[in-house]
Amino acid sequence: MRVAFATEAAPGRDNEDYAAATPDIAVLLDGAGTPPGSESGCAHGVAWYSRTLGSTLVASMTQSAESLTDTLASGIKTVASLHDSTCDLAHPGTPSATVIMLRCTGDALDWLVLADSTLVLDVGEAEPMVITDDREAHVGARYRATMDALDSGSPEHIAAHRDYVEGMRHHRNRDGGFWVAATDPLAAEQALVGTIPTSHVRAAALLSDGATRLVDRFGLATWRQAIDLLDHRRPSGLIHEVRMAEQSDPNGSRWPRGKTFDDATALYCRFGR
Repeated sequence: MRVAFATEAAPGRDNEDYAAATPDIAVLLDGAGTPPGSESGCAHGVAWYSRTLGSTLVASMTQSAESLTDTLASGIKTVASLHDSTCDLAHPGTPSATVIMLRCTGDALDWLVLADSTLVLDVGEAEPMVITDDREAHVGARYRATMDALDSGSPEHIAAHRDYVEGMRHHRNRDGGFWVAATDPLAAEQALVGTIPTSHVRAAALLSDGATRLVDRFGLATWRQAIDLLDHRRPSGLIHEVRMAEQSDPNGSRWPRGKTFDDATALYCRFGR
């Protein structure tokens, strides 16, 4: 497995994404940011959570053959134990993250997707296989109208985005809502998982929702075009196109969104075909 990746923080903010890879595994996490004026109950922050859980998962995946679901559950439990004595893990805003895990084992490629980051598998057909957990999007559609009607970056939009995020917390890691990695190891059981023969996969892309904007928010590319862009211009080229689109619509009038700019991370894996 040959890997290239790029990550870029939203301007003026810490990067809350995390990506790492070895010749046999790849991991991507997208931390759920805490809006200005909102509390999390944690002294460490979202970037710390993403990095700590991500590095824990990488270490476990390289040392153990247990299932990806069990690895994620153990990782969530381990990270919770690192700050349960200093932070309020019962706070509804406690740091959380999406997770994508990919592992080559012999002739098989195991994958796991939890929350709204996206895994794209190029299986050599006209359209790639796209795996994303859209439960958060379905819940969020009920609450976006006020935020999306306001100019991005305005005081009113900032307040509406904070209200949106805090409202969504009531649906996090609950039946009928959506699931993310936070403090409850049982969230791992809600992840989408699968296995595909490695010989069937030409390439795989692990994308945070800041990187998928080019396709699913802006509609400026298809998934096939995104894979081709990654193949020819590498992950940095995809992120460049996302940033150009964001800059062309600073007020969110064309593409309403919670954040004018978002952390963007793309990890692209090529297989030996």
